[in-house]
Amino acid sequence: MDMMVLIVAAFGAGVLNTVAGGGTFLTFPALVFTGMPPVMANATSTVAVFPGYLGGALGFRQELRAFDRKRLARLAAITIGGGLVGSGLLMVSSNEAFSAVVPFLLLGATLAFLFGDRVRNWAARRAKALAPQGAASLFLVALYGGYFNGGLGIVLLALFSLWGMRDLNQMNALKSGVSFLLSAISVLVFAIAGLVAWPQALVMMLSATAGGYAGAPLARALPKPVVRGIIATVGFGMSAVFFWRLIQSA
Repeated sequence: MDMMVLIVAAFGAGVLNTVAGGGTFLTFPALVFTGMPPVMANATSTVAVFPGYLGGALGFRQELRAFDRKRLARLAAITIGGGLVGSGLLMVSSNEAFSAVVPFLLLGATLAFLFGDRVRNWAARRAKALAPQGAASLFLVALYGGYFNGGLGIVLLALFSLWGMRDLNQMNALKSGVSFLLSAISVLVFAIAGLVAWPQALVMMLSATAGGYAGAPLARALPKPVVRGIIATVGFGMSAVFFWRLIQSA
């Protein structure tokens, strides 16, 4: 029964990630529901959705080639550094400490997804005034992604808007590349640390890949408000469940 729950959750996550993002809202809670400790569940969830990031990066390889190679190398180095720090923080976090943070992370990721368009528009309007071109902004976002990658895509797109980027295809290409690199670092660190439950992770990877393929026609057919409503419902629902768990354990 537990494995069936994970298969269904991973399939749904693959569909969501293809349609709009938000697969973490399904994979992480499903792993916790089956009795896995929160820190290991977060690490295993990261591994489970990893193939989707690779597919996205490959799909935007033409746009990625348009970037200056030196700039890409610099951004990659910053991403790796932030990802290593974030993954390291997760490794030293106790299950109790991580459980206390999770509800707020899930709620924040849900709000970021729900108001992502407004955040990007706001960032675009203030790009010249703010323009955080330094390494610090990407490092902080990468740190968050290494620790808990829920809503990472929305945060990255907002950051790129603040940098003054306007071409959505190029922004999505860079987002996919950074997300893949972050996930690769996290998977490596978590694997070395022994935080990944591999039987569950491998089954979920296959199911998420199948869901991603199945999600393509849905992405074309479903109206955007319906997709946003589904993901918001899942995100707020999971946030409420984890807030309740936190209150019960207090």
